[in-house]
Parts: sequence; C-alpha cells; structure tokens
Amino acid sequence: MANELLAAFALVLVLEGILPFVSPRTVRKVWENISTMSDQALRIFGLVSMVVGVLLLTFIRQS
Repeated sequence: MANELLAAFALVLVLEGILPFVSPRTVRKVWENISTMSDQALRIFGLVSMVVGVLLLTFIRQS
C-alpha cells in the first residue's frame, strides 16, 4: 500500500512537471489567471478536479 501511494505521488510530480518544462511561459499565464479567480471559483475547480480524479481512479481500478 505504501509503495503504491509513493508511486502515485511520484507520478503526480512527473505529470505536474511536464508543462513547466515544455512551456514555462504558459504556466506563468495560467498562474496569473488563477490568482485573479475568486475563492469560490477555485474551490469549485478543486472539487470538480477531485471528483473527476476519484471517478477515473475508480474506473481504472475496476478494469
């Protein structure tokens, strides 16, 4: 279980590092846009992201 969790965390780091490596200018623009969003919009975005992630993980684990 711990190995799977560490592997998942490592994969998140790899995936999150791809865009800044490929296009740092785009990442800066995205962060500028995020910084102007309201707290409620960020919370909704976070909630939707978590729900999609849980659904995707559930789907993958059942296959």
